[in-house]
Amino acid sequence: MSAIPLETLQARLEQARNAYHKLMTGTMARVVVDVDGSRVEFSATNRQQLYAYIQSLEAKVCPSPPPQAGPLGFYF
Repeated sequence: MSAIPLETLQARLEQARNAYHKLMTGTMARVVVDVDGSRVEFSATNRQQLYAYIQSLEAKVCPSPPPQAGPLGFYF
């Protein structure tokens, strides 16, 4: 399995964020019908899945750094 290029992940993240914004503001089409007749419905219940997808993309694009240890101290 090959790795997805960072540019592709960033583009997908931007598209997902835009879709989430449209869904949350009510400007996204509720039903989309493709030329082949396939139908996709968007609703408020999809927002959790979309948000989870955004978080997974963000983790791939900007992984969090490993936790840093605190300052070294000596106890006597």
